[in-house]
Amino acid sequence: MKYNYSKICSFLLKGLPERTKQVIIRRFGLEGEKESLASIGESLGITRERVRQIERDGLLTIQEKQDQKITDYFSSSLASFGGIKEEQAFVSYLGDQKNHIFFLLYLCNDIKLNLKDKDFYGFWYSKDKDIKKIKKRVNDILTFLKKEGRPVDLDKIETKIEKSFLESYLELSRKIKKDPEGRVGLLSWPEVNPRGVKDKAFLMLQKMGKPLHFAQLASLIEHSPFNQSGGKVYVTTVHNELIKDQRFVLVGRGIYALKDWGYQPGVVKDIIADTLKEKGPLNKDEILESVLQKRFVQENTVYLNLQDKKHFLRDEKGRYFVNRIREA
Repeated sequence: MKYNYSKICSFLLKGLPERTKQVIIRRFGLEGEKESLASIGESLGITRERVRQIERDGLLTIQEKQDQKITDYFSSSLASFGGIKEEQAFVSYLGDQKNHIFFLLYLCNDIKLNLKDKDFYGFWYSKDKDIKKIKKRVNDILTFLKKEGRPVDLDKIETKIEKSFLESYLELSRKIKKDPEGRVGLLSWPEVNPRGVKDKAFLMLQKMGKPLHFAQLASLIEHSPFNQSGGKVYVTTVHNELIKDQRFVLVGRGIYALKDWGYQPGVVKDIIADTLKEKGPLNKDEILESVLQKRFVQENTVYLNLQDKKHFLRDEKGRYFVNRIREA
């Protein structure tokens, strides 16, 4: 249903004293930007408290003229979201004359506005709704997500809220957000709110589940939902960020893996040494098999490192071991 909200507001203001009309127009931004009590008071030569009184008296007069059809439309629309909706989202749903819609909503006796605070965005709610219960249910979801420790699909959220109204509740919290793939998590989690290229690279590697070259990563990020700005993702930027972040391990020429997958930092020599310290003397084929599970390198690279007697020695059975004297 479409209404000419501007025309309705003009009708409601008709007959008010001129100063009262101007105060309301300026306070609600009906002909421009919203203005503060102090700003209006200064221009009219009266105190901000006097402006507040004029506004209050004018609104009381206007409410008696409010069209019941508009009130019913707003109430039924809000009911379709479970009786609650984030402030700006509900105004946008009703139309594009945002300041006029806000003004008309403000006049409704059956709809109230809960102002934003450190945990919640401002939201409209039906007067029969219990604010404390609304916030408790949102906080229960927050506790559930913290316990999960990772983003979850909407249908996996454990809550008493009716599923069709769940999104209306979720959008109230300033700590909950959907990730680029539509799952729900905490705003503070990099999986949900990736900050910069390195977080996006981390998420992309998690999604692909295998080591990737930084150039391939840059291309994948650029064309993924993680790149919400749609901007260019530069190959050199990705490479530089991954080098500095301990979550990533260089496992080949420009190929990166996640440390969480069991990869350890270090060059091939370090990987050989760690393998021998863990398993004891091994022949070259056994060493090669172990190293290739941890690094994407040529066979000859492993064999050349084994020839370095400063670090590795070979026993009479042809098995290699770490040169402990050299290490000491």
